[in-house]
Amino acid sequence: MKLPAEQRLGLDLKRAEQELMAVKHEAVKPLTVPQYAALYALSENPGISAAALARECLVTPQAMTVVLKNLQERGLVERTPHPWHRGVLETRLTPAGRKAFDKADAKAAAIERRVSAAFSAQERQQLRALLTRFTEALQD
Repeated sequence: MKLPAEQRLGLDLKRAEQELMAVKHEAVKPLTVPQYAALYALSENPGISAAALARECLVTPQAMTVVLKNLQERGLVERTPHPWHRGVLETRLTPAGRKAFDKADAKAAAIERRVSAAFSAQERQQLRALLTRFTEALQD
């Protein structure tokens, strides 16, 4: 039996995600949302490898390679060999990368605050719990 659109929670989640990404896309320009996500993760984890960064940003290693190449070409990140693991490159923000990240993050954080303000603390906690259950239901 066909499931009507109004009963498809996945559509609601996708609409919300698309709207969030569209708003963030405009906010973090001239960065892309994936570039911003990578800079955000690097700001929290300096020296992280590309593979770990891909896991942190929930993208494939191949996608992260492209993101890092573009960021490196723009002088926003630097990659240097790990002191012990010669095959691993550590990735860090450059001063220009830190500046670009800080500018984009101020705008992205304002969006997050705006969304958060639409809910009470209890509703935010409940929303997180519901999203966790949504994700867990997909893993069954």
